[in-house]
Amino acid sequence: MSAERILYPCYFDATLQRREGRRVPKELGVKSPDLPAIEAVLRKMKVPYRLEGHHHPARWAEREGRIVAEWEGSKEDLIRRVAKRLGDRK
Repeated sequence: MSAERILYPCYFDATLQRREGRRVPKELGVKSPDLPAIEAVLRKMKVPYRLEGHHHPARWAEREGRIVAEWEGSKEDLIRRVAKRLGDRK
């Protein structure tokens, strides 16, 4: 059984500071990531996921939504893998 891992677009936003929600190094981040881009990466990785209308607590006014992915490994591993593939798309 896979564990649910929550991903917010701000995790991958190179324009944000760590304290603002970025979870990847700036080199791995992208400018203005959105849910469709993250969805496309998860689809290519064949990771089951669902979209939710919830928002990052520190960025509640942004209304950017989130993705709940089914992932066996650590959340940090998933975040880094998604970030690398997001960077390849740009």
